[in-house]
Amino acid sequence: MSRLLAVDATGKLSSVHVRIAAESAGVSVRTVWNWLAIARRSGRVEAAPRRGAFTVTDTFWARLSELGGNVAALHRELTGQAACDPGQESAGLVPSLGTLHRAVRREQRAGRVLQGVRPGRGRVESAVYDRALAQLALPGTVDETGQAPPLTEPGLPTTPPDSPAGAAPLGARLYVPGAHVVATSQLGEVAEALTHTVAARGIACVYGDAGQGKTVAVHQALGLLPRRLPVRQAHIAVKPALPQLRAALLIAFGLPATALTNRTDAADRVLIDAFTTPGVLLIDDVQRIAAPELDYLRLLADAPTTQMSLVLCGAGAERTLARAPALASRVLTWQHTPRLATPQIPDVLRLFHPLWHTATDADLLHTDETCARGNFRTWAKITSHAYAALDQHPGVGADRALLARACSRLGPNP
Repeated sequence: MSRLLAVDATGKLSSVHVRIAAESAGVSVRTVWNWLAIARRSGRVEAAPRRGAFTVTDTFWARLSELGGNVAALHRELTGQAACDPGQESAGLVPSLGTLHRAVRREQRAGRVLQGVRPGRGRVESAVYDRALAQLALPGTVDETGQAPPLTEPGLPTTPPDSPAGAAPLGARLYVPGAHVVATSQLGEVAEALTHTVAARGIACVYGDAGQGKTVAVHQALGLLPRRLPVRQAHIAVKPALPQLRAALLIAFGLPATALTNRTDAADRVLIDAFTTPGVLLIDDVQRIAAPELDYLRLLADAPTTQMSLVLCGAGAERTLARAPALASRVLTWQHTPRLATPQIPDVLRLFHPLWHTATDADLLHTDETCARGNFRTWAKITSHAYAALDQHPGVGADRALLARACSRLGPNP
């Protein structure tokens, strides 16, 4: 408000200034105009508390959080304490139940959050809501498996690169025991680009065809940051509506999504406050998000207090962001993840898994030209089938016949 008054004093205040202030504060434009009128008359830029109104102190708020948001239980405790000390009630320190309810609602509308609050009666969990949408088979509301994506804890996977088959090291499946994540030159380029973007607290877009190793490269690059900044990952469903996107962001920051998902003003204030802490927010498979929801990310990134770096990753992410030009214009770094170059294939595969140590360069290059075409995910599948064949027939070597048999398991469009 002080900044609006300063601009107003120069005679240059316009509706655009008021609209920006309203978006930053999470209130309507009319509310900002009312605040400005009061500030012009009185010179006061801070909200004045209602005369004689009961205020919820930090102690009362902490106790209310412990009680799961049960205002009646808090009122019973206050009444019980007053019974032991009659002077407390006579001094007006114990409000009525209605007054306490109104005071708590005022705090919540102002953006104050009850930590650990239990879901209200009739409120639907996000997972249950997503599953119901999948069962209805509404257009654009199901993921690739027809089910709601599993909820995961905030943070990135920490499974080591040499995990057993079926594990998901750094966000990707290697399909075979003994496989390792290879630090290719492409991964080095992604690490360099993200290091600069995070240092500048900007937005990065990592894009490329499916199976090129974008997710692995991003996770490895974030793990190599010189400063151990907190890294959050938001898991996004297919074409999420704005409440679902907001819930995914709240979960990524460890905030009470169930209590805030459908309370727009309070949720926006909490997310803007979370973005004030330096760190990294990773959104993989950003191509799932429609343009209106992408603009919501732009509003969060544009908040004046934002210190959070945003990393957007996905196959076709550059085409998705092109449909949201306001966000695309704010992307600091565009990093393309290309296919493996032909000269890289033999060395990278031998670092990826020991079974390729006995294969000749000619056989590997022939398989890449006819089947894999530089796609790392395809090579991981070929490695898995070759490993299974060698396990059943130990005397067979990693020759062209074995490679052809492995490629035949990949279907007509590997």
